Amino acid sequence: MIVANPIYDIVFKYLMDDERIARTILSALLKVEVTAVQVRPHEYSDETRDSLSVFRIDFGATVRDSDGKEKLILIELQKTWLDTETLRFRQYLGVHYSNPKNMMSASQALPMVAVYLLGHKVGDIEEPVLYVSHQSRDYDDNIVTQGLPNPFVDSLTHDSIIVQIPRLHGRINNHLDMVLSVFDQTYKDENDSRVLKIDERLYGDDADMERILHRLTMAAADADMRHKMNVEDEYYGAIEKRDTEILMRDHQIAEQRTQLAEQKSQLAEQKSQLAEQETQLAEQKSQLAEQKSQLAEQETQLAEQETQLAEQETQLAEQGDLLRTTIKMLLDAGKTIDEIAQTLGKDRETVKTLMAQSFRQ
Repeated sequence: MIVANPIYDIVFKYLMDDERIARTILSALLKVEVTAVQVRPHEYSDETRDSLSVFRIDFGATVRDSDGKEKLILIELQKTWLDTETLRFRQYLGVHYSNPKNMMSASQALPMVAVYLLGHKVGDIEEPVLYVSHQSRDYDDNIVTQGLPNPFVDSLTHDSIIVQIPRLHGRINNHLDMVLSVFDQTYKDENDSRVLKIDERLYGDDADMERILHRLTMAAADADMRHKMNVEDEYYGAIEKRDTEILMRDHQIAEQRTQLAEQKSQLAEQKSQLAEQETQLAEQKSQLAEQKSQLAEQETQLAEQETQLAEQETQLAEQGDLLRTTIKMLLDAGKTIDEIAQTLGKDRETVKTLMAQSFRQ
């Protein structure tokens, strides 16, 4: 059987416009019976997007729990086939939290469940369907059950269901797998990504699945629908090309910033080394100046010592002249060498030496 590929926004919207099919898909995802569903208006237009890669439908759904009680909840279903920024999903959630139409009273909001149909994988999470439920805990990390559920608590938190379409891989182990199998891209026609080749025998006599397959078959046969799918391919092709160019540009900018940071680091290191060298040079200059000062001081001391030595030599010469003159006078007076030595307080040999010097002069 050839059916239209619901990964395309136009086909998905056409599929979910059928109230019974919408109840079938949402019941399977929520694992509760959805007895009524109504599409709610929202602020983002999916027909005039120029940059958003998220298709979004908001539902007001009446669900019946296992006790047979019914309640109204808000379901925000977002679908993307591109690797979409988390911020966009958060922006849409913010619209719900701030919309007064989603309040049942001043203190109670409609319980909300966020459903994400992703055309890409989420990291290394291998489970195709991930249920993220909030739990209330006390300080010691014990789960709190008394008094819950509570309208105030439920108004400020929400559960999420994440479907990784690339992780489906043709597995049908339960009712949800059966419903989601129409999104399984392993059934995609190798020559035309707009259609899937599905074996209807996998679903037996399931009336709900027959209705889904019938509607997708009608979509595949609709020429206008196929044209819009072509337009969507071109649109997302342009987005992918743009995002790739942006990614490459951002990568180049990141590399340039890294290189600039490295250059700045190297420059800072060079400046630090230069400053250290200047400090060492200043220390060397200071040491050299100190050595010059010490040398000048030593030269001054040496000059003083030489002056003192010259003065001492002069004094010694004067004393020698005086002694020689005195010896000559004593000799002329008839004194003997021993008498002269005794008079001058010198030994005999010193007197004889001085006499000899006097006679040479």
